[in-house]
Parts: sequence; C-alpha cells; structure tokens
Amino acid sequence: MSVEHASTRLIDAYARGDADIAADEVWALEAHLERCGTCRERLSAAVASEAPAVASLVGTVWSELEPQLGTAAAMPPRRRRTAARSAWMTPVMVPWVAGAACVVLIALLLEVAGFRAGFGEAPLVLLLAPLLPVCGVAASWSRGLDPAYELTASAPRAGLYLVLRRTAAVLAVVVPPLLVGGWATGVTAGQWLLPCLAFTSTALALGTVIGVSRACGALVAVWVVVVLAPTLATSRITFALQTDGLPAWGLVLALGVGVVAARRGAYSVLSTHR
Repeated sequence: MSVEHASTRLIDAYARGDADIAADEVWALEAHLERCGTCRERLSAAVASEAPAVASLVGTVWSELEPQLGTAAAMPPRRRRTAARSAWMTPVMVPWVAGAACVVLIALLLEVAGFRAGFGEAPLVLLLAPLLPVCGVAASWSRGLDPAYELTASAPRAGLYLVLRRTAAVLAVVVPPLLVGGWATGVTAGQWLLPCLAFTSTALALGTVIGVSRACGALVAVWVVVVLAPTLATSRITFALQTDGLPAWGLVLALGVGVVAARRGAYSVLSTHR
C-alpha cells in the first residue's frame, strides 16, 4: 500500500514555525508525523536547514537530557493502563456514563413494579434508549465537565479517530443495560437499538456543523418535543417507536453514517468540540 507523505513545502513551513499554515493542515501533519518515520526524518533535516537556531537549542537540550534517560524511572503499570484507557474514555466521562446505565436499571425496576407515570403502554426503556448514549457523548465532549478540554481538543488525534473511540466507549457501557431492559420488558432489539444508533450517528453528523455537545442538546430537545410530549399526552406509543417506523430509523442511521464519513475532516476543527 502506497503512503502519501507530506509535501516539502508544508514540512519546511512547519520547521520554520510559519504562522500562516492552516490549522487543519497543522493537525493533519502532526497526526501523520506520529506514524511516519520518513517524514520525521525529513522534518529533522528541514529544522537543521530552515531553523538552525531551533536545531542548536534542541541539540543543547538533548545533550543535557540524554544522560538522565537511563536512570529515569519507568512508568508504573497502573499509569500505563490509565493512559491506555484515556484514549477511549476520560475520567470525567465515567460517572456520567455510569449514571446513564443506572437510569436504564431504574427504568427497568419501575417497569417491573408497574409504575407507568402517565406513559401508558410505552415502556420506559424504549422511551429512554435514544437519549442515553447521546447524553454520554455530550458529556465526553463537554467543555465545562472536562478540565483537560483544551489539551484534548488541540491534540493531533482529536479528530474523528478520538470521536469514534469515545462514542464506542459510551455505547459499550449503555447498550448492555438497554439489552437487558428490552428483553425484560418484551421490547424487540430493533425497536430500541435502531433509534439509539440513529440518534448517536445523527449527533455526530450534526456535530460537524454546530459542535458535538450542541448537537446532542438539540437532539434531546427534539426527542422530548416529538416523542415524549405526545406520549404523555396520548399515553400511547408514537409511530416513531413502533415497528412500522424501523425503516425510517434505518434510513436516518445510514444518512448519519454517510455524513460522518463524508465530513470526517471537520472533526479536526476546534468548533466541532463545542
């Protein structure tokens, strides 16, 4: 498989520290440098020729740092495991995602106890299924909840790669309780799984335009107005949650995935992380 390397113009400009390089180009180059040794060697040579002062400074620092590397303590295994998990889920995500799973269990207990609260024949698990993963995704990209938000948003891999990893982590925690809740209440998997995945993919697709957190908030509001409010008013399952509506949810899921794939480069723009 052929590898497309960075252009000489971009590497030379990056070595000089030019301020007129587009932000998406800088992010793409830094992400490429992480996995391409050839371009790292080209960058090293470019620094020596384009920015000799920087090369001299790096050489001085390295000459003082190198003797200390052999005596430096290795990272403890626990820290290494924590660092590996951070690629999938940040510490601030854990209580929010765990809370979403607890909401499913509480809804199941209320369902078993016969507490309908005006929802009529609509199971609580079915009504909550699309909201929970969206809320988890919103928490994973919330500026107010994550103290390391700026650091995460400015990282070279803070694009679609990281978005999909965090979304997968949310789904991995939320889907199993929903599966148990659906089985216990007699709801078919398609009735809750398709809306769940469709809402999640739509949140990611809409996030390329208005930001992931704002997209999640907008979808929660739409669900409340379009589904929860009519269900409370009529005490009946709306068309959106009936088996006849599954093809429509499948279409929404396909459109969401298509938009995410087509606009995957938009996740490398800081506004996506709003």
